[in-house]
Amino acid sequence: MVLGSFGASVVVARWLSARGLGELSVINVTISLAVQIASIGLPSAIAYHVSKDRAVRVTASCNALLFGILAGIAASLLTVGLSLASPGLFGSVSPTLFAIAAISIPFTLLMLLGYHVLLALEKPVLFNLLDVAAPFLMLFNAVLVLVVLRSGLVVLVAFNTAANCLIGCAAVVIVARKLWQESHKLRWRIDATLFQRMFGTGIKFYIAIVAGLIIVRADLLIVNHFRGKTEAGVYAVASQLANLLLVLPAVIVTILFPKVAASDDKQGVLAMRVTRHTSLVMFLVCAATVPIAFALPVVYGSAFSDSTIQLLILLPGLYFLSVQSVMAQQFLAWGVPATISVFWILTAVLSVTLNLILVPKFGARAAAVDSTISYLFIFVLVAIYAYLRTGNRLLDALVPSRAEFRELLSPKRWRTRLEKA
Repeated sequence: MVLGSFGASVVVARWLSARGLGELSVINVTISLAVQIASIGLPSAIAYHVSKDRAVRVTASCNALLFGILAGIAASLLTVGLSLASPGLFGSVSPTLFAIAAISIPFTLLMLLGYHVLLALEKPVLFNLLDVAAPFLMLFNAVLVLVVLRSGLVVLVAFNTAANCLIGCAAVVIVARKLWQESHKLRWRIDATLFQRMFGTGIKFYIAIVAGLIIVRADLLIVNHFRGKTEAGVYAVASQLANLLLVLPAVIVTILFPKVAASDDKQGVLAMRVTRHTSLVMFLVCAATVPIAFALPVVYGSAFSDSTIQLLILLPGLYFLSVQSVMAQQFLAWGVPATISVFWILTAVLSVTLNLILVPKFGARAAAVDSTISYLFIFVLVAIYAYLRTGNRLLDALVPSRAEFRELLSPKRWRTRLEKA
């Protein structure tokens, strides 16, 4: 995923400049927001309910299929309508580009729902294959359209839309086949009662998901609105690389959540152990990213020189956000307590407020500072909540024990794993 996303952005930056990359990034972020807003938290609700009771997997998937089609079409129409009614809101990015990209929203929503069905069914290989397909197709499209065909942004957006539609259809087919193999004797039907339960659970997840997306992605839209496409393109490089670093904790969360949801672990022993390991790994990852930050102007071009400072500002916040995302899985598995939702709302309000105040005057560097402040803020809130609910201290989340260090560094342990592989 890192290779595909990073490679695609380099090609776009080199062939379409910072302005073109800024336009494409604004489109991608807008479509991502539209998909998540339309989802009403149902993907996470599927993973939660199927993990709790595998008997509902077919009915839950049928509900998700119908919902994904209807909600996706509605989100597509609203996105196009908003781009036509208020083009200035998106920094005058062409409504035509939004109209093309919006076609993919129903398919992307189906893809997201399909991912979480596979997650709940504990099919990590299929999950990963689908998840990796999108960034690699984006890279393929960028090379084909810009380098080989020598076309422009409109054609690239059209190719990316087609790729997302293809992956969405593939996700539906793969999930259907897997469910048929496991449960062909079960009835394929829509269940309104189950959907009400899924909707109730999804709303609890929804607040945290949308607020998290606003915190991580909305700053790019604000930079584009107040500072223009070129500065947004430069910030897109820093923010994209920062978001790619979040792939690792996202993978950890993907594996951890159904295990915690299916267990009766009230003290958060497993979640806290995984959080400590994540803390160590992300510290090393962030440290290794520092020299990469200084290489960005070489890779992307001199016009992107400020992305180095922006990424360095983002790194401390990324570390704390990564640790928080894993730590919070214990509480998400409890059905998302209202307190966690309040934390995300407060953080989203803080993030947007800081960006609206500081970005118009200070630009993209202010957006990076605002993000790091927001990431640290949500980490502190969740860490305090974890202590109050489970008794786990901050050091329990950040520092592996001596025994864990010895286990992680044990040659015998790694030799055994290599033999199994």
